[in-house]
Amino acid sequence: MEVLASRVLLHPVDLERSLHFYRDVLGLAIFREFPGGTVFFLGGGYLELSGSAQEPAGEAIALWLQVRDLAAAHRELAAHVVREPRQEPWGLHEMWITDPDGTRIVLVQVPADHPIRRDSRHHR
Repeated sequence: MEVLASRVLLHPVDLERSLHFYRDVLGLAIFREFPGGTVFFLGGGYLELSGSAQEPAGEAIALWLQVRDLAAAHRELAAHVVREPRQEPWGLHEMWITDPDGTRIVLVQVPADHPIRRDSRHHR
């Protein structure tokens, strides 16, 4: 199987409320709009909000978003923080926020010396 593109689909309880959050609060850029939905750029992928759900997605789903400056994101999104920024045992700096339906969004800052940033081709 060859995957050419991908996106996360979220069916919010209240589409307008969630559009406001992802567009205006998080400031995600819009990739595409269509009747009944909006697709946002999400770093190397996409997030589509469309349709509706009777119930929130719950803890079964979370979004992982790498940010350049976690302290700035903390100041900007303080009203939505459900877990304060901290360094995890695996070395990443993480903070959790939630969207209007309670979907967890993990904001991550990768330290300069973390293995994710190292080019393994040069460390043999």
